[in-house]
Amino acid sequence: MVKTRTSYRCAECGAEAPRWLGRCPACESWGTLQERVAPARPAATDGRLRTGAPGSSGVPASIVDVDSGCADPMPTGVGELDRVLGGGLVPGSVTLLAGEPGMGKSTLLLQALGSMARHGTRCLLVTAEESCAQVRVRAERVGALAPELVVVAETSLPHVLAHVDAVGPSVLALDSIQTVVDPDQPGAPGSVSQVRDGAYRLVQLAKERALPTVMVGHVTKEGTLAGPRVLEHIVDTVLTFDGDRGHSLRLLRALKHRFGSTHELGLFEMGEGGLADVPDASARFLVDRRTGAIGSAIAGVLEGTRPLLVEVQSLVVESSVPRRTVTGVDPGRLGMLLAVLDQHHRLDLAKYEVYASVAGGLRVAEPGIDLALLLAIASARLRRPLAEGIVAVGEVGLGGEVRSVPQLERRLAEAARLGMVGALVPPGAPAVPGLPTFEVGDVDAAIARGLVDPRAASAA
Repeated sequence: MVKTRTSYRCAECGAEAPRWLGRCPACESWGTLQERVAPARPAATDGRLRTGAPGSSGVPASIVDVDSGCADPMPTGVGELDRVLGGGLVPGSVTLLAGEPGMGKSTLLLQALGSMARHGTRCLLVTAEESCAQVRVRAERVGALAPELVVVAETSLPHVLAHVDAVGPSVLALDSIQTVVDPDQPGAPGSVSQVRDGAYRLVQLAKERALPTVMVGHVTKEGTLAGPRVLEHIVDTVLTFDGDRGHSLRLLRALKHRFGSTHELGLFEMGEGGLADVPDASARFLVDRRTGAIGSAIAGVLEGTRPLLVEVQSLVVESSVPRRTVTGVDPGRLGMLLAVLDQHHRLDLAKYEVYASVAGGLRVAEPGIDLALLLAIASARLRRPLAEGIVAVGEVGLGGEVRSVPQLERRLAEAARLGMVGALVPPGAPAVPGLPTFEVGDVDAAIARGLVDPRAASAA
C-alpha cells in the first residue's frame, strides 16, 4: 500500500513546510501556503532500494567512473554569449535569459539560434508572444534565416511538448516562459503555479533528452525576475541582459551558472542589423572621454578573465543637505573612500554632495576601482584634473594605504595596449613593457602624483 504525505508549498517562492502556517517562513508572505498531497515512495518488499538497471541515472557510481564528456558545451556562434556561458550550451542544461522589455533578449536568442542552425544544428523556437511572421521579419533583419531553424507560435504547454516530439530538435527555446500555459493546471498564464509547474516540466524534458533549453523571462519594475523564486533555483543558468535605453551598449552577465564562472561579462552593440559583439571593450568605454576633464579618472578593472579600462567620473558640489549618489559602483565603497579622504587627506566633504559613476553603464564590484574613484573625487573637490594618459589601479585600505589587486600585470598590459603613458600602482607592482609605472603607497602620494598642480600647469 502506498501511503501519502501532506506538505504545504508557498505560492510565491515555492518553499515547503510540514504544516500550515499563516506566514511563509522563507519569503514572509502571508496566506500563501497551499496544501500539497504527494504519494510517498514505496519501499521494496525485501527492504532494499530499487535503483534500476546498471548504467541508469539512478544507479550510484564512483565519481571517477562518471563520464564528463556529456557536459561539453555546444558553441552558439555568438562570441560574447559563448564567453559568458563558458563555451556554449551544455546538453541537458536549462538557461533562463532575463531582462527588461526592449533590451534585445529575443534578438539575442534569435541570432544564437540562427547561427547554430546555419551550422547544421536543428533548433526549435517556440514564440509565445509574437507571430511567426514577426519572427521571420526580425530574422531577415539580423541575418538569422536558416532551414534548420524551426519556428512555431504556441502557448499551450502540451502542444509545445508535442512539437518537440515531432521536430526532434537539438536545441529548444521558448519566448517566453511566462506566456506558456498548461490547461490542466490552475491559474492564468504568468501566474505562480503556471510558471513553476511549466518550468518543472521543461526541466524534466531537458534532462531526459539531453536537450539544451533556453527560456526567456520577464523582469519586474523592481528589476527582479518575474514569477516564483523557485524558477531561478531549478534552472542551471540565469543570464541577465540589460543596458541603458539611451545607449546602444548591452551587457550580458551570469547570475548563476552551474557549468562555469559567473564573473564573465559579455558586451554587445545594438544596431540596425541586430546585436554585434564588442571585442575591444576598453576602447568602447573610453571613446567619449574628454581630455583634461576635472573629476575624471581611468581605472583598470577586471571582469572575469577580461581586463577593462573604464572612465570613473565624480562631481562634488556644496549643499546644505549633502547626498551621495552612485551609479555603477558600490555605495558602501564610496562611503568608505570619502571617510578615507576626510581622515587621511583632510578633505572636508561633509558639506558637499558627491556623485560618482562609471561611464558607459558598466557595474564594477571589485576593489581595483578604488584608487581611480578616490582620485576622481579628489579631482572634483580640488578642481584639479588628473595627468593625461594616466591609469590608476589599486585597492584603498581604511588606513589610507594603496594595496595590490589580483592579476595586476594583465590590467597594466591592457593599459599599455591602449597607449596609456603611465600608471599609478601599489608598491611592488610588476613592470610591463611600454608602460611607465609610478608606485604610490598611500592616498597623499597618489593625489600628489596623479593630480596636475595648477601652478605648474600655468607656468607651462
